[in-house]
Amino acid sequence: MARHNGEVWIKSCVLGLALAAVLGLPAQAQDKKLTLSATATLTTEYVFRGISQTSENPAVQGSFDATYGIFYAGVWASNLDFGGTGFGGDVADIEIDYYAGITPMWRGITFDIGGIYYTYPGAFDPGAELDYFELKTGASYTFAEKLTVSLTNYWSPDNTGETGNNDVLEVGVGYAFAGKLFNFFSPSVDALYGHQWGEKSAGGFDYDYWNVGLTLGFMDHWSADVRYWDTGGLACPSSGVLACDGRVVGTVSASF
Repeated sequence: MARHNGEVWIKSCVLGLALAAVLGLPAQAQDKKLTLSATATLTTEYVFRGISQTSENPAVQGSFDATYGIFYAGVWASNLDFGGTGFGGDVADIEIDYYAGITPMWRGITFDIGGIYYTYPGAFDPGAELDYFELKTGASYTFAEKLTVSLTNYWSPDNTGETGNNDVLEVGVGYAFAGKLFNFFSPSVDALYGHQWGEKSAGGFDYDYWNVGLTLGFMDHWSADVRYWDTGGLACPSSGVLACDGRVVGTVSASF
């Protein structure tokens, strides 16, 4: 219980500082320019919070984003494989997420306050709706333009599958190396630890997950990433649908 109280205290601090940043918006110099961007991604496996969303198979993903000053909005999509229904169809084969928020700054800290709506068009979910909403509250700080630390909370009033109230707390750290590797790649490394706790009476569950990866940027708009994922405290298959054991994932992305 003490562990969860500590997590709630951290989440409250992040939210309080974020609100202070929002209240201080008039004093911030913001670039009021509409910027549009898109990203295309090919990955060996779609892993979300340590759990395979594609039954250990590859995924093609894409996003479209718009920013204006501190405001942002976008849409992201990926193929899925949640297994079969038993009636010759699939449980879900596509995910489309919609998100929007603000990224105010306060004393060098960048906040991210927004909402994410996860949808699974055409999903077979007669017993429990898979679509759900999360409130995101995060903060990050970069030291000497190289080392970035972040703390992010995701809260859902009713998690996927109608499993009730759900919280996720993530701590991340990343380091961008100076110079070019082989005069071509811009290398960086990062790691993330996350903990989820859900409403057990509604079918929620608690577990930990983490990842560590190496990213190589190249040709201005491209990147290649190799990442190790694993989980703890979660009873799930070691292979196939919703697998969650240790795995290495490779990803190539292009941004426009």
